[in-house]
Amino acid sequence: MPIEMQLARIIISEISDNQVIYLKEVGGERQFPILIGIFEATNIDRRVKEGYQPPRPLTHDLIVKVAETLGAVVDSVVISELTEHTYYASLRLKKDGEIIEIDSRPSDAIAVAVTFQPPLPIYVNEQVLKDATGST
Repeated sequence: MPIEMQLARIIISEISDNQVIYLKEVGGERQFPILIGIFEATNIDRRVKEGYQPPRPLTHDLIVKVAETLGAVVDSVVISELTEHTYYASLRLKKDGEIIEIDSRPSDAIAVAVTFQPPLPIYVNEQVLKDATGST
């Protein structure tokens, strides 16, 4: 059963290629980091700051607009797998009562989630959370 998480922290370092976001369990204590690129980290960071509006739509805005134009609603994000230190995620769309899962990098899916106010739910499969936190 997927566990609802929320974006807890973003760490941006100008001297590293890898940036870090932390997801924290809603109503719990477990949290874990995901390494992401600078572009995604910057976009996520800007979106969580109040009042930021890009002068032109960003890629994540485009994804939302395409989904809406095709009659779908962006529903949530699911981080479904952790294999060899790589996380796998899906962006979940709802159309005509059906859930459509689109393969996505977690960073892109989270960037889409935080374009909404309030942000869309982010879910992590229990096994991924156990593997990421080293718990049993």
